[in-house]
Amino acid sequence: MKIGLFCNYENYHQNARRAIFEQVALVRQAENLNFEEAWVSEHHFSEVNLSSSMLVLMAHLAGATSTIRLGTAAVLLPFHNPIRVAEDIATLDNLCNGRLLFGVAKGGPFPQQNKHFAVSIGESRAKMLEAIALIQKLLYENDVSFRGQYYQCDRLTVYPKPLQQQIPVYIASGDDTSIEFAAKNSFSLMGGPPFALERLKKTLNQYRDINPSGADNFVLARFFFVGQTNAAAINEAIPFIRQFSQKMKANSAVVMQNSSNNGHKPFDRTNICFDEDYLIENSIIGDAITCRNKIKKFQDELNLGTLALKPTSFDMQKNIESLQRYNQEVRNHV
Repeated sequence: MKIGLFCNYENYHQNARRAIFEQVALVRQAENLNFEEAWVSEHHFSEVNLSSSMLVLMAHLAGATSTIRLGTAAVLLPFHNPIRVAEDIATLDNLCNGRLLFGVAKGGPFPQQNKHFAVSIGESRAKMLEAIALIQKLLYENDVSFRGQYYQCDRLTVYPKPLQQQIPVYIASGDDTSIEFAAKNSFSLMGGPPFALERLKKTLNQYRDINPSGADNFVLARFFFVGQTNAAAINEAIPFIRQFSQKMKANSAVVMQNSSNNGHKPFDRTNICFDEDYLIENSIIGDAITCRNKIKKFQDELNLGTLALKPTSFDMQKNIESLQRYNQEVRNHV
């Protein structure tokens, strides 16, 4: 199992430049601690998460690091032109000397993103799947012609080509259609912090029924803080957990209301939960022994390829200390 850092570029102190460069410093610290991967999220129209220009941020990380692999977690494909994404991804793979990992998602539950990018929630998944199919052709083939429902091109070749012969692809979705698409194309899967363990197990079992060998690179992101005691760790993490819980509950309520009004399938609370107690219990937050046991459970149940840790303190130095404590007291015991 590889260990990664999950990066949201949070603006805890209402200082954008500070937020951006604290995240860069944390990625460099993770590299110094021999973390294998750093995954950067994409968020829009948020005063808290400043990773709207994710690929620009990752281009900077490419120059600020040398060994850690850099992953998109994930490019929200329905909000982008896939031809431009192919050009950017290929360029970024060259900039980071072949260290790129390419995660994609449909976006959500963030209704404002769909509204302002003029993409209906009902079309998001289909657009994502069609876009990644086109991008894969553009990255590795010449004179590509493509006639999809949403995207078309005629005898198109993009430059540069990626440095890697095949950039690893990850799909952040538990939808049946997406799982089948990922399995048939030997793409890997990603699971976010609030996703229930039972849902993740079901997702991976569905994948393995189609492709028995392709799920070994599953990436699981989890909120994280290793403290000297369980109480100290929870006290440090709870402001972040509470903020996340409130934001996601509000977004989900809008999604459920819109789905009901439009006749779409409502948001499924049984697969994902944003309650504070649930998030604490299903995160890797606690003293060293507690964190070891939680990681072992995830590894035993899911056979993880990568565990991506999302530090949860509002204090940069405490997050660094938590990563160091993880390396000293947890990493070699799991």
